Amino acid sequence: MYIFRNHLIFVPQLITIIMQKVVLTFIVFIASIFLANAQEKHTFSITVNVTGMKADKGDVYVALYNSKTSFLKKEFKGAIVNVSNKKATAVLEGIEEGVYAISVFHDKNDNKKMDTNFIGIPKEPIGCSNGATGFMGPPKFIKAKFTLNKNKTIPIKVQ
Repeated sequence: MYIFRNHLIFVPQLITIIMQKVVLTFIVFIASIFLANAQEKHTFSITVNVTGMKADKGDVYVALYNSKTSFLKKEFKGAIVNVSNKKATAVLEGIEEGVYAISVFHDKNDNKKMDTNFIGIPKEPIGCSNGATGFMGPPKFIKAKFTLNKNKTIPIKVQ
């Protein structure tokens, strides 16, 4: 038995109080580490300047990919922008440092999809980051990839 703050406390109660304070302190410590790590992640923006359109009709679809396996299949982030003066600009914000690739297409007929011929070759103007083009197939991620470690502007000319 102990007297603690003018209260008579048994040893098991005292141990429970001390353990609660230790556990609470530990939780606050761990939470502060996670918050510090979360605040250290820097994000950047990618400005995509698309040129080469022959008309202002339709929209430009911009897709950002963050892996070889998702390239041209499942975009990580995307945007749809209007064409003005045969140019289009998309800004993708809040992107973490990493390796990415971009593909774009000009939906000339404004049907909300990329039109292809019977063997899958695009009928509408397309382009990729780094000017990557495909040979006997679509462009490869390795040719279109770039490293993002600061705000970046990517020019893409559709063909």
